[in-house]
Amino acid sequence: MKKIKIAIQKSGRLHDDSLKLLKDCGISIDNGKDQLKASARNFPMEVLYLRNGDIPQYLKDGVVDIAIIGENLLIEKGKEIKTVERLGFSKCRVSLAVPKSSADDSVNSLNGKRIATSYPNTVKAYLEEKGIKADLHIINGSVEIAPNIGLADAIVDIVSSGSTLFKNNLREVEVLQKSEAVLAVSPRISDEDQETLNKLQFRIQSVLKARSSKYILLNAPNEKIEAISRILPVLKSPTVLPLAEEGWSSLHSVIDEGTFWEVIDELKANGAEGILICPIEKMVL
Repeated sequence: MKKIKIAIQKSGRLHDDSLKLLKDCGISIDNGKDQLKASARNFPMEVLYLRNGDIPQYLKDGVVDIAIIGENLLIEKGKEIKTVERLGFSKCRVSLAVPKSSADDSVNSLNGKRIATSYPNTVKAYLEEKGIKADLHIINGSVEIAPNIGLADAIVDIVSSGSTLFKNNLREVEVLQKSEAVLAVSPRISDEDQETLNKLQFRIQSVLKARSSKYILLNAPNEKIEAISRILPVLKSPTVLPLAEEGWSSLHSVIDEGTFWEVIDELKANGAEGILICPIEKMVL
């Protein structure tokens, strides 16, 4: 059977989380030390470990069929490449930062200034939108040091926690875009590989749904079941099982992790007791 080719960052922020996602999807990769290519034992897939900046071109050329890549890099180097899943990890932002000593951090203050960045296309589009004329210095790596050595007056780079900016006496003044890992697809993908991609997407969606949900078990008086059921909207309806104690039942359902504490407070206010929360490994709807 023909194997779908997926590109993953060779090293760095995305690498480990990408492999974990595939593992959670039940795909076992035969990884060897320093391998640039590996095959899955139980899924028609071949993994290519590539430099992050090269992946968009590999997608355009059809060398790989799909890739797990940062959305910010696609915006910079491959706007025409389609994304089919937002994966929810490796979240960051592309931000403008200036020295802490800068007296004026307004966008207009960038007129005539020098900006160092690894994302020239993104910055050019931003400056054009704002009507700002500035000189760009394209740097691959260690962008944060540019103002300290007199190379630039400001930078535009990816920011996660902001600690790197802080260490280099910079402060973030504006977010140009937010980003996370996405599953991107080559415009040259074949019909056969598209079928394999559909199967992979189904697995990914099941894993991501499970990651954002929790399984909940609780006890409640029978007269409270209807009110409590309205608070548990993730599934069609909760499973209701009678308890040995007359007039009481056990309810089983799923809740969204993002509203976890709010839901718990509401359940308790409506008579729920003995609430248990369990992680979900996979969730198929």
